Order: sequence, then C-alpha cells, then structure tokens
Amino acid sequence: MFKKIFPVLATACLLNACITSPTGRSQFMFLSDSQVDQMGLQAFDNLKKQKPISTNSKYNQIASCIAGAITQQTGGNWEVVVFEDASPNAFALPGNKIGVHTGMITLVENQDQLAAVIGHEIGHVLAKHSNERASQEMAVSSGMSLIQAVSAPQTTLGQTALGLLGVGAQYGILMPYSRIHESEADMIGVDLMAKSGFDPKQSIALWQKMEQASQGRQPIEFMSTHPSHATRIQDLVRHMPHATELFQQAQAAGKQPHCN
Repeated sequence: MFKKIFPVLATACLLNACITSPTGRSQFMFLSDSQVDQMGLQAFDNLKKQKPISTNSKYNQIASCIAGAITQQTGGNWEVVVFEDASPNAFALPGNKIGVHTGMITLVENQDQLAAVIGHEIGHVLAKHSNERASQEMAVSSGMSLIQAVSAPQTTLGQTALGLLGVGAQYGILMPYSRIHESEADMIGVDLMAKSGFDPKQSIALWQKMEQASQGRQPIEFMSTHPSHATRIQDLVRHMPHATELFQQAQAAGKQPHCN
C-alpha cells in the first residue's frame, strides 16, 4: 500500500498539499477543513440519533466542566455529549464535537484522568489526523464519495469513512490511529491538560489504569482503537518535565479547575 500511495503523496506535497502538524511533522492534506468538519458534524449527528444520551446531571457537569477548561486553550465552541454506554470510551471529531461514554467517567479516578482522555482526543482533532487519514485514502481509492458516505454508516464505505474519522468502533469496525498519530495526540493532550490546570502526571496513571483494566481479557474498546504500546508511558515520562512546568504556570495563573 505504501508503494502505491507514496508517489501520489509526494506529488501532492510538491503541489502544496502538505502542511505541518503541531509537533512539526509534515502532513498530506487533500481535503479542506470545511469538508472534514462537515464529515465530523454528520457523524456526530448520526451518533446522537442512534446512541442513548445520558441524562445524569453529574456526569454531564463533569464532562462539560473538564472539556470547557481544556477548550479555553484551543478556542472555538465545542459541543460535549455524554453517551449512555458502559464501555470506557471517548472521542473528538472535526467540527468541534466531543463524545464521552458513561463507562469512561466511571472508570477514571479523578478529574485529571478524564482530562487526559479528553485532551488526548482533542489532540487528534487539532493535529487534523482525520483529514490526514481521509486524504490518504482518497489519494489511492475512494475519491470524494468518502464525504457523502458518512451519512450512510451502515454501508461498507460509510464504515470506512467513520473509521477514518476515529469513530469506526461505534459501528463495529476498528481502524486504529497510527503510532505517530497516537504519540502526537498524547503530547498535545498532556500539554493541553497542563495548561488548563489539570495535573499532567495523571495521564501516566490513566494509561496504567487502562492497561490494568484490559489484563486477562480482550482489550477494552478505548484500548482497541487507541493501541497502547510500552513506549507510550515512557514517552509521557520523558515529556513530563515540560508538561509539569506548564501545569505550574497554569496553577500560578489561578487555573485550578474543580470539576469533580
């Protein structure tokens, strides 16, 4: 597949279809932001129609409080929905949409761990990973039909499009982000939570807890779509001095969220 796609991507980059990610990595972007945002909006609308939305006021308050603190760092208006689903999962979509399962809220031990989850998912959106994956797919196969396919999640192409956005697991298809994408989302997410006043050290505790939760069983959904590698925690440990400095600056500036 790489041999097929590389000449296309190389030519596209020469034609100015490449941008730089927040971590300085070159990315191929064939779609416009508005096109990918429309895909995200359609996918989120589908989910709200098909999945029960939680009416638990405590869960909704916690999720909105944490997401609100983090998105103050990113700008824009973000919609946050808590879905009544026991599986520990969360996601963010282009178009500024955030979904959190009740199972994730009950799994984490504190607001900082949930902030690590939400920050990580927002990191995927800020780094435009959905656009990158969809652009690569379009460069070799499906063309513009991917955009329309999001409105038909029951079809094979629709499942592919949703998988590229990062919510394919909702429809029974797992399309994990690459290790590069995961690493970028980790670093962006932990910096976002630290700048928002959440303790970045809890990101390490979160991934340790997720590993423990999946031991002896099939990997839980969040771990399936966000593959955990031994290097993930090591990378976070190496990055922690920088994130801790951001956290201390946020605390000194009075950013001390109380979302529990």
